[in-house]
Amino acid sequence: MSSPKAGPPRVWQRMLSGRRLDLIHPSPLDIEIEDIAHGLARVARWNGQTQGAHAYSVAQHSLLVEQLCGMLAPNLTPEERLVALLHDAPEYVIGDMISPFKVILGVSYKGVEQRLSEAIHLRFGLPALTSEKLKKTIKKADHISAWFEAVQLALFTPGEATRLFSLPPKQIKLDLTPLSPVEVQTAFTERYTILLKQKEA
Repeated sequence: MSSPKAGPPRVWQRMLSGRRLDLIHPSPLDIEIEDIAHGLARVARWNGQTQGAHAYSVAQHSLLVEQLCGMLAPNLTPEERLVALLHDAPEYVIGDMISPFKVILGVSYKGVEQRLSEAIHLRFGLPALTSEKLKKTIKKADHISAWFEAVQLALFTPGEATRLFSLPPKQIKLDLTPLSPVEVQTAFTERYTILLKQKEA
């Protein structure tokens, strides 16, 4: 059996759509929502350390964060809510690194994540960079989601979760049950389609 030819290391990933996405120089032309939905529905939050019949996926987390953003800021435009839905979209390629590991990886990880995010935004007609105001809303929604995920699924104590993510507003009540990959992939794609139509109306 012949060995592969020597050459530069491969820095692209082949998607189910047939696209080959370069991780160093990602092109918006190589990004498809079907690949994002499929990937995020199969990437586990909390390194899979959650209870339930299914892993709690990044796709389900993204749907929840977009919903929470709408609760925190009811006047968000469809475009802004689409940005919220796609806030973790680069993870369909690079996976969901837990926060402690992101700290270890440092700037290089952040650079790859940022380039992917910008390419994804451009692919779907969104501003390459997210405004600081919207970033703050998404971050707050992300922390609320993380608190409930930590307590209900990852078995953190409420005190531990509060130290890491702050206590959510009392009026927000969530009861999280991890969905199957097929269910959440469908839900993510449907929500994307709704927001895109509203954005283009």
